[in-house]
Amino acid sequence: MGAGKSTIGRLLAKELRLQFKDSDKEIEQRTGADIPWIFDVEGEQGFREREQLMVAELCELSGAVIATGGGVVLRAENRRALRGGGRVVYLHASVEQQLERTSRDRNRPLLQTAEPGKVLRGLMDIRDPLYREIADVIIETDERPPRMVVQEIIERLEALPPR
Repeated sequence: MGAGKSTIGRLLAKELRLQFKDSDKEIEQRTGADIPWIFDVEGEQGFREREQLMVAELCELSGAVIATGGGVVLRAENRRALRGGGRVVYLHASVEQQLERTSRDRNRPLLQTAEPGKVLRGLMDIRDPLYREIADVIIETDERPPRMVVQEIIERLEALPPR
């Protein structure tokens, strides 16, 4: 959360001349509701069900850069779909950087609490090992301009052996 997935994904897709898909935005477009509303009405479980279906569909696309929500790795089905769909780039941001980037964003239901730092640390403890398990490339995004991150992603992906 707050690592720059949407911003960097969009720039990466443009640089590579590929289509860009953001799983959260796709869910919002299809349902006509924003993510906080889905969380309020269906709970996190309901949202995760929608997310799983969307990730499976997006991973079937060829020639696309896909940005997912931060919690996508919580389900083994999503991790399998991501690994099978192409290269996985894990954009890692420190909890401090995440707090700075998300402090005024009211569109993040899990952070609507008195202690968002505590929530982010807990999420990092759970999610970080799962992302590292499926990532082909891990990129640190703290204090780095998005275009610099995009260039590093391209260089690191080009250096990978073919699958």
